[in-house]
Amino acid sequence: MMPQSYDQTEAPLSEFSTQRALQTVKAMSAKPHYVGSKNHEVVGQYLQKELRNLGLQTSVQEGFTMTEKGTLVKSKNILAKIKGSANSKSLLLLSHYDSAPHSFSHGASDDATGVATIIESVRAFLHNKTTPKNDIIILFSDAEELGLNGAALFVTQHQWAKEVGLVLNFEARGSSGPSYMLMETNDGNAKMVEAFEDGGATYPASNSLMYSIYKMLPNDTDLTVFREEGKIQGFNFAFIDGHYDYHTAQDKFEHLDPKTLAHQGTYLYPLLNHFANADLKNLNSTDDKVYFSIPFGFLSYPFGWIMPMVIIGFGLVLLFMFIGMGKHVLRIDEIIKGFIPLLASLITVGLLTYVGWKLFLNFYPEYQDILQGFTYNGHDYIYAFVSLALAVCFLFYHNNGKRNPEMNQMIAPLFVWLLINIGIALRLPGAGFLIIPVLSSALMLGVFVLTQKSNWFLNVVLAIPTLLIVVPFIQMFPIGLGLKILFGSAILTVLTFTLLLPIFGSFPRKRLWSLAFFLLSVGLFIKAHQGSGYTYGKAKPNSLVYILDADQNKAHWATYDVNLDEWTKGYLGDNPKSGAPLNINKMYSKYGSVFTFSATAPVKNIAKPTIDFLVDSVRGNQHLYHIKITPNRKVNRYDLFNNKNIAIANFKANGVKSIDFNSNISGKSGGKLLTYYVVDNTPLELEFSIPANQKLDLNLVESSFDLMTNPLFSMAKRKTWMIPTPFVLNDAVIIRQKVKASVAEGQTPIFPSGLTKEKDSLTVAVDSLSR
Repeated sequence: MMPQSYDQTEAPLSEFSTQRALQTVKAMSAKPHYVGSKNHEVVGQYLQKELRNLGLQTSVQEGFTMTEKGTLVKSKNILAKIKGSANSKSLLLLSHYDSAPHSFSHGASDDATGVATIIESVRAFLHNKTTPKNDIIILFSDAEELGLNGAALFVTQHQWAKEVGLVLNFEARGSSGPSYMLMETNDGNAKMVEAFEDGGATYPASNSLMYSIYKMLPNDTDLTVFREEGKIQGFNFAFIDGHYDYHTAQDKFEHLDPKTLAHQGTYLYPLLNHFANADLKNLNSTDDKVYFSIPFGFLSYPFGWIMPMVIIGFGLVLLFMFIGMGKHVLRIDEIIKGFIPLLASLITVGLLTYVGWKLFLNFYPEYQDILQGFTYNGHDYIYAFVSLALAVCFLFYHNNGKRNPEMNQMIAPLFVWLLINIGIALRLPGAGFLIIPVLSSALMLGVFVLTQKSNWFLNVVLAIPTLLIVVPFIQMFPIGLGLKILFGSAILTVLTFTLLLPIFGSFPRKRLWSLAFFLLSVGLFIKAHQGSGYTYGKAKPNSLVYILDADQNKAHWATYDVNLDEWTKGYLGDNPKSGAPLNINKMYSKYGSVFTFSATAPVKNIAKPTIDFLVDSVRGNQHLYHIKITPNRKVNRYDLFNNKNIAIANFKANGVKSIDFNSNISGKSGGKLLTYYVVDNTPLELEFSIPANQKLDLNLVESSFDLMTNPLFSMAKRKTWMIPTPFVLNDAVIIRQKVKASVAEGQTPIFPSGLTKEKDSLTVAVDSLSR
């Protein structure tokens, strides 16, 4: 699925070099470089220099965007272009250069690998001095980790966006493993599949089921913005193993698998050479294709073939059953009995794995600290439960010396697989390729029925589709979806075993095989236990924030952790209070994390923001507001909440409306209006209106990501086996307060001329402030 080696020394200048790309990753990931950090600008300058060193002219696109989810930030995109010889659609090479905030990720995998892959591929392309037909646009987008804002800025505001015909986007959701291709299409995928096949990638790893699952998950990339907002299609390339490093302080150069970076290069370099000269004007299609990869190859066929292939499968199985019973090599009673070991294996394995993993979570509560759902010893658990499933299969398919019982027993799993494929054809056609292993196994049955002999060599050949198509999912599912799906892998192991009954069923001494796999599973569980602790590089995530309630002048320590460690107990104590009272105005986190524990903290003299009501007046039935919030300390984030069900109209923040703005943002009780990531302490300016008969009730949460370095606090360093918890606002100094005017006594707010009225709310407000 991926290269098993890479160039240990630099490859020729005319080729992609993993070593050269690694140097770019190392330079970018020396320090965290999230939006708003000092090193973010350093990395941006470094990338502009690298592009100029390739002989390219760079430009920077800068501006505010607010996504439909209310994320506001000033992004700074880095751009360059290679001019083509024809007036055709452009090829866009895309990757983001910001790292994840809150957890102080170094961003080596996510997404220095993507940037490095593009720089090294473009360098080799330019070295060969070939003039492309199409313009090649290079976009290193900003603020992807915050809300895809950089991509939104380019798609909605840059003139080059209209020229783009295809996007190649490089991403990461881990630190190792093969890079999978996931295409983003607006309608049918047929032309995109054909275009990828023509590109000639040497290690394609992809299938149409993966994208069907991807679309069901809460995951987006910059390419999503291009497809949804710009109606521009493209290919994502992302690796997902080593998920426990994703968005953490462990996303460092030392934890990146170089073979994974080499795999990214095997995609981009040939695809860049192909798409630089291909026709990109019309990659849209109304038709869909099933597609899947095999070693060094990529196969596809139309959706329209799926149901006929399922019908052929049913026809073959019924035909071979009829012939087999006619020749007395198959018996109806033995066929019916074949459902007993199948169902027994499925139920036993499913229960053992589901209940077993639940017990492990109780026995090892620290596993719940890994929010990604894949523990550091996760691969050991996959192998252990798969071995246990094989032990169960060999035990239930012990045949007491009967001759060729596996052929009668095979009918049951074939029918189960055919029923699964009917469901796939109707509901999940992206998985339509799973009928191919079924057809292969049906042919094993047919050869036996027609010859009355089981040909081991032919069976092995016919097993290849199952080994290449089905078996990789046994490991891929828990890696992609978390160890909670282990029971699915175990059940798939049973279904795969029974699909290959002509081979496994012929094994002598099945009880001995069962014992061997059981002992192997025990050994793997022991290995998993030995790897259950925390060490450097496999660290325990923990969290701590300081919350100052400015309205009540009270302060708290709070954590999202379920299992407190010595570091968090140093602030929360051995018997902390519940964190539930602090879970008002909950901020977004990928896994729905909330404060679990809290403790009283000393009130610190932290400079609060200045809130100015620049406009506060009534016009007709609308109350108009223009509010400016200015930080008085170094801050990184503002969150604004609408405490009551107030209809807010014409909402603008720092001069921009939300993308897909529908003229109203209606906040439910406690609903978030806005998350603003602050760059260079730029104030937040809000313009909106509410019905005149409703009262404004907004809460402001101001956060700085400097708890560990803030001079007002004396914080103990984390142990080497600890890291900040990702996906939550962490290591932060937080101020919560009502949005009220910060006007000094004797002063009045400034209002535009012509807005004063007789005794309206504006006059009342001025009178009140004067008093």
